[in-house]
Parts: sequence; C-alpha cells; structure tokens
Amino acid sequence: MDVDISGLLANLFREWCGSQAVSVIPLPGSGSYRRYYRIKGGGRQVIGAFNNDERENNAFIYLGKHLLATGIKVPEIYATDPANKIYLVEDLGDVTLHDHVMSLKNEDDSDKRITELYMRVIDAMPALQVQSSSGIDYSQCYPRAEFDSQSIMWDLHYFKYSLLKPLRIKFYEQDLEDDFNLIVKFLCNARREYFMFRDFQSRNIMLHDGGLYFIDFQGGRKGPLQYDLASVLFEAKTSLAPEVRETLLEYYLETFGKNFKWFSSGSFLEYYYGFVYLRLMQAMGAYGFRGLTEHKPLFLQSLPGAVKIVSWLGENHPFPLELKCLPDVFLQLEHSPSIPALIPEQGELTVTIKSFSYRNGIPPDTSPDGGGFVFDCRSVNNPGRIEEFQNMTGLDMPVRNFLDSQPDAVEFFKHTSILIDNAVNNYLKRKFTNLSVSFGCTGGRHRSVYMTERLAGFLKSKYSINIVIRHTEIDGKADR
Repeated sequence: MDVDISGLLANLFREWCGSQAVSVIPLPGSGSYRRYYRIKGGGRQVIGAFNNDERENNAFIYLGKHLLATGIKVPEIYATDPANKIYLVEDLGDVTLHDHVMSLKNEDDSDKRITELYMRVIDAMPALQVQSSSGIDYSQCYPRAEFDSQSIMWDLHYFKYSLLKPLRIKFYEQDLEDDFNLIVKFLCNARREYFMFRDFQSRNIMLHDGGLYFIDFQGGRKGPLQYDLASVLFEAKTSLAPEVRETLLEYYLETFGKNFKWFSSGSFLEYYYGFVYLRLMQAMGAYGFRGLTEHKPLFLQSLPGAVKIVSWLGENHPFPLELKCLPDVFLQLEHSPSIPALIPEQGELTVTIKSFSYRNGIPPDTSPDGGGFVFDCRSVNNPGRIEEFQNMTGLDMPVRNFLDSQPDAVEFFKHTSILIDNAVNNYLKRKFTNLSVSFGCTGGRHRSVYMTERLAGFLKSKYSINIVIRHTEIDGKADR
C-alpha cells in the first residue's frame, strides 16, 4: 500500500508551526532512498524528509542535534514523527559546493577561487572532526559505531561485487582477498577516535547566507581524520586539479598543526593515501551499484573520472603496501573498453522545452524525429487573472512563488515530470537525439512559462543533456 508522504509531511508541518502547508513539492532524487520535499506555508519554508530506514533516521536526528549543539553548521531539526518515518529540517537552499565549483571551472582564475573555497571547508574541519567528537554517544551511529575493520572490508567488497564482477574484471579471488586483508590490517593502525562524517563530499556541503553548512551526515561515526579529507579532495565529480589537491593537503596539515599540539603531519601522511585509495574504491563500488544494478546512468558518468584519479595515484602516490592483485585490477579498469561503452555520450540528447499560447496554436516541432509531449496547463489556477501578476511572467519570482503554493500546479508538475523523466531515461538508453516538450496556456506568459522553467531545472539537476528553452510569447527571449 502506497504511503501518502506529502500528506503526512503536511500534517507534521501544521503541527509544528500551526499553519497549513500550501505546497509540498518533491525535490530531485539522489543516490539514497531518502525522499525530500520543500514545504511552504504561513510564511515559512522547510525541507521534509521521508526515510523508510528507522535506524538511519535515528542516527541523523541524534547526530544533527549533537553537532548543532557543539556549534557545527548543520540544518536545524524542527520536528520529527518517528512512527511515520518523517522529519522536518531547516531549508538551506539549493546551492551546493559542487554546483558552485562547477560554475567556476571556466573562469580565468578558477583554481585560485576554488582553492580559497575549499580552504573555508578545511577551516571548519577541526571543529567538525575533533571538537564535535567530545560527548558523542557512538552507539547511536549507523550502521556501525566505528569505522573499523568490518567497515573497511565492506567498502572493499562493495568495490569487488558491485563493480569488478559486473564488469568482468579478471582477478584471482584469493589474491584479491589477501590484498584486502592487508589493507584492512594496515589502515586499522591509524588513530580512529575522531568524528568521521563518512560521506564528506561536495554535494553534502551547502552555501547558504554566506556560510558553509553540512548535510547528510547520517553515516557519521568514530573514525580516522584522513578519510573525510580524502573524500572531499579526491571526488571524481569535482575533479580538482592535482596542484589544488596538494595545496589543500598542505593547508589541512598546517591548520591542524596550529590547532592541536598532538597532531603529527608524519603520522597523518603515513595512512592518508591508503584512505584515498579506499574512498575511491568505495565510490567506484557505489557508481557500479547505482549505475549497473539500479540502472541509473547518471552515476556511471563519474566512473571514468574516478578511474583516471586512481591511475594518477598509481604514478604519483603508489599504494603504501606490497599488493599482488589490486595494481593489475586498477590497470584493467584504466584500459577497460567496457567503461566508455557504459557512459551515454555527453550532449547526445537534446530536450527542447517550449511555452506557448493556445490562441496562437501549438508550435511546430522541427527536430529530426518529430513528436514529443504537449501539455495543456489551462487547468491550473491562472495568476494572469490576478492584477498584481498581470504585467509579470512565469520568469518572475512572485509568479513562481504563487504557483508553488497552488496544489493543482504542484500536482500537474509532479505527474508531467514523471512522464518526461521516464522518457529521458528511455531515450538515453536507446541513443535518441531529440525530445520535444511543450507547455501551453491561455496567454503563454504565466503557467506555461513556469512549467517550462521548472522542468528545465528538474532535468538539469538529474541529467547531463542539452536543454533548449523557448518562450514563444515573450518578446526578445532568445533560446537558452
């Protein structure tokens, strides 16, 4: 039986603030099974979450309250409903560190600006990793209290079973297991009495009100310092330049050396690159599981970048152990013809999204294949009939906020986006090159423009595809 998550969250929102929720809008999914919604009402805006895993929810709520109490910038938890597996948290907006870094990539001084941004992240790490660890009840953590030998072996087997075996990479089973056992024994010698965020990556760091905030820490536990730095600096998605990574490593060592007399750069570096390899193997296992097992092609797009980083590591920072199998496994991944074949070509699919007025007719589809979707928005409450909105369009924030608050607009977008999401997935798999989507309303200036912009944002957050936007009734509006 399907659960009415939107309804449950609306009820919790009303109980928390005393106001009705005027909109409960699903947010794009990610790699987890958690589902997020933006809720508005009574002048307030929050994020609602549903997660079927009660133990993970408990860990998030416990760690969130603890971190906030120790001064760490994490979202405030407003209300919880454990029985229905939902909770409300502070809305930190939509700009992640990843988004901001990618927007800087083409700037002339991009490396300098990116380095300065990551230095701000490192400035927060002494408090996050060390000072916050005081008083944590690690028995509340999920799925384990400590990043111990069992946790490390889980990551290694994730890499083996979710990536190597599906790609049919050749290895002698016992030799690989011997390597894994050596790695576990070696890494367990590192000090592990700190708070380890676990998934410390650029999509879990938000830019909000001029500050950096940290989200998705439900996997946090006791662990080594090295793992989180490896996670954020050697992330395939951001692909930081080697020189930037080296500068930031030096900055981390200096920062911790100034803050803690007990900190030893030599001891840290002894295990650092071992944890870098481990994190990359865990990430590649995740890309394999999400992409090959769950058939989510977006995750496979990060795999070549991760393999490239491992190749660079082999040349510049070889694994600090004598391993008999793993180096050849990495070499096979580097030269595997299977990996490029798994990745949809960038830009091979163009989605053209148009707004139009039914008074002037449905715009023609000039793409080579023809066809596509045409949606009639006239059933949605029309802001054009409201005097304050008459000289505005769906590009203007007051109109967008109005439609965000209309349940019929929310439902309309929910159902149309599901159809288009399924189509885009199918078109990518079948190597189609064009998809046309048109939204029409009475004047072609409010509802249809709003739906066009919302769909474009939804698709951009989920796929690496070309998106062209055309607002046919807005004079001087060029294609984007």
